[in-house]
Amino acid sequence: MRDRYDEITRRMLREHAVRVRKWRTSMSGVAWQVSYADGTVSRLIEAPRPRGPMSAAVFLHEIGHHAIGLGAYSPRCLEEYHAWKFSLDTMRAEGLNVTPAVEKRMKESLEYAVYKALKRRLKRLPPELEPYLPQAQAWLAASAARAR
Repeated sequence: MRDRYDEITRRMLREHAVRVRKWRTSMSGVAWQVSYADGTVSRLIEAPRPRGPMSAAVFLHEIGHHAIGLGAYSPRCLEEYHAWKFSLDTMRAEGLNVTPAVEKRMKESLEYAVYKALKRRLKRLPPELEPYLPQAQAWLAASAARAR
């Protein structure tokens, strides 16, 4: 499987013109781009090196931000949804195992993204994110209660 993960990693980086700034040891990541005065753009990520289902999911999520286009979706929680969708769809298309832990990670990540959007006073939640609203509202209520 290591060779399979390595091959998918190389291909995704090449296909989406992304460079890894740093391989993380934690299961977290970040995607960003730098625009230069001459018009060139560097697409960068930090992510764990894919070695198993969870690290592959996080890596592909960060690649997903570039694949869908950074800032292409508003609000930000909708971009997170599409980056996760890219990740899991790609894993399935590549024949990688989408474990219950990976699906749980996606669910919790999107609940947190919706929670943050609610804290920022989101006016209208996109329909794709409605399944993540109940937990986000519970966290928001608990946060408000602690602030009192």
